[in-house]
Amino acid sequence: MNLEGKKVLVVGTGVSGVGAAGLLEKVGAGVVLYDGNGKLDRNAVLAKLPSDSEAEIIIGELPEDVLSEVSLAVISPGVPIDSPIVRRFEAAGIPVWGEIELAYNYEKGTVYAITGTNGKTTTTTLFGEIMRAFNEKTFVVGNIGTSYTGETLKTEPDSVTVAEISSFQLETVHAFAPRGTAILNITPDHLDRHYTMENYIAVKESITRNQGSDGFCVLNYDDGILREFGKTLPNPVYFSRKTRPEKGAYLDKTMIKYTDGTNDTDIIDVNDMFIFGSHNYENVMAAAALAINAGVPVKLIADTIRQFKGVEHRIEFVREMDGVVYYNDSKGTNPDSSIKALEAMTRPTLLIAGGYDKHSEFDGFLEAFGGKVKLMVLMGATAPQLEKTALAHGFDRIRHAKSLEEAVKICAENAKDGDAVLLSPACASWDMFKSYEQRGELFKEYVRGL
Repeated sequence: MNLEGKKVLVVGTGVSGVGAAGLLEKVGAGVVLYDGNGKLDRNAVLAKLPSDSEAEIIIGELPEDVLSEVSLAVISPGVPIDSPIVRRFEAAGIPVWGEIELAYNYEKGTVYAITGTNGKTTTTTLFGEIMRAFNEKTFVVGNIGTSYTGETLKTEPDSVTVAEISSFQLETVHAFAPRGTAILNITPDHLDRHYTMENYIAVKESITRNQGSDGFCVLNYDDGILREFGKTLPNPVYFSRKTRPEKGAYLDKTMIKYTDGTNDTDIIDVNDMFIFGSHNYENVMAAAALAINAGVPVKLIADTIRQFKGVEHRIEFVREMDGVVYYNDSKGTNPDSSIKALEAMTRPTLLIAGGYDKHSEFDGFLEAFGGKVKLMVLMGATAPQLEKTALAHGFDRIRHAKSLEEAVKICAENAKDGDAVLLSPACASWDMFKSYEQRGELFKEYVRGL
């Protein structure tokens, strides 16, 4: 769609909204930047925009006459597609895009996109590093924290864009058509937004909707939902820790291999990698399968994996003090993600958990303790539910903390030489923090201050 000279309404004044407004002004569109939070400071919003921005800013109630002037609405991922404001747009016949769709409208290169409940950031970062080693004109964008709208005008016909895509972002894509995609896993998450697992699964699988005949999708063969979904695709590629798939990456003892169905190729021994844990073996296999199908030589893939040290806030080593090792897994924002962190622990573990309520169930999380967790320190909105679930599973070594700083102190006081302290909340951060990044940074600050 050519948006030059057209008026576009951008909903949300966060990173996504400001990025969308910036792109739109660069391509000659008129911008109305809107936020329904009437308590926002207009000057604070203005400060986020370039000094030469001509965007009109509306805070609070959106006047009806504005809708008659706009050709498109671009909503931030945090705006639900069934919210009253979006329904107003639909009733007025205004197309609704998200930031990903807007950026893709100006994409000139080849796109690869990664989604899944867990592992997206690690896989996207690693695959992005592999592609950058193969093609220096590589952009890594999306839910990973770099605005796609801020990068898309830099793309060229021979460039590559690697995008981490969340379920919220997938709700508002229409023409978005990556050449290669990956769905890493699907476990219950964000049901407060998607309502049912069926809706959540459908949104995740929609990442393949517009792929052409030359496209491919990398799927987790060990995930029953995705194994079945693969049967509906023309060119599925798999990864597996448990079996050798017909085509894809798999783990043979300690060697990650790739099979094209006829020939099997060694990629890397897991003992030669910095990152550890079975979930990271899956992330590496997914990235390798993507890269091989993108035409990257296996040696370059292996060399990049060998140097990769993981991502911040994902089982991140913080420090060792008095024989106790501290790990920051603030990116453990749902039970399944935190289960993977627990599985990676090799020491008796003092666990800090709890946070914003996304309507998750915690039975599987408690079952994963397996005698490894010696103390759980709870905080946040889900603390009562986590305690109730823990007691139902016979785990009563529980303490409560009013703050993350207090939780760290409780763990430090109770940990012994040979233990690990793990922040892996199994919940989002929004009840007490701006983001999981802020939660993780504060955890590291408190640990280093012990």
